[in-house]
Amino acid sequence: MNKESFLAELRSGLSGLPQADVEERLSFYGEMIDDRVEEGMTEEEAVAGIGPVDEVVKQTVADVPLTKIVKEKVSSGRKLRGWEIALLILGFPLWFPLLIAAAAVALSLYVVLWSLIVTLWAVEISLWAGALAGIVSAVVHFVRGNTVPGIAMLGIAAFCAGASVFMFYGCVAATKGLVRLTKKMALGLKSLIIGKERSK
Repeated sequence: MNKESFLAELRSGLSGLPQADVEERLSFYGEMIDDRVEEGMTEEEAVAGIGPVDEVVKQTVADVPLTKIVKEKVSSGRKLRGWEIALLILGFPLWFPLLIAAAAVALSLYVVLWSLIVTLWAVEISLWAGALAGIVSAVVHFVRGNTVPGIAMLGIAAFCAGASVFMFYGCVAATKGLVRLTKKMALGLKSLIIGKERSK
């Protein structure tokens, strides 16, 4: 693929984004290809080194803030026709509560997921606190001459410390997974908005 076809495909893929961002990316990748050609690469090699257009589009969409995409879409929206306005007004008692309900369900599911992550970390901290309290309690029992309770407290402290180590890795994995899910959800929402923009 040569520079011209790469940039044409890129422009098409980014068509739902704000025009300033599209032009900035086209200029950036155009200059990148030109620099590589000046270094001795062929145009096709320079384009191949950048990667597939779909990946470039995906990365660009991920980089542009959602608020900027929505603002651009709202400010450059087309005029509604009379029948569309009538449908919006007449259907308002139906579509508005459904929209609010869908948004509330999505938000509550997201909050529940983050609540689970916070709970996991709270359990992790509790296990560490239990291990520390068990060690302190064991020392107190040994100082007072209570050997059996001291050994029991050491056992509890060892169990809490061991469980907290395993729990830590689970908490980290769950947190990273939810962060990745959040990014995918944001990217999906951006793609949905851009997709609607392209279909006009």
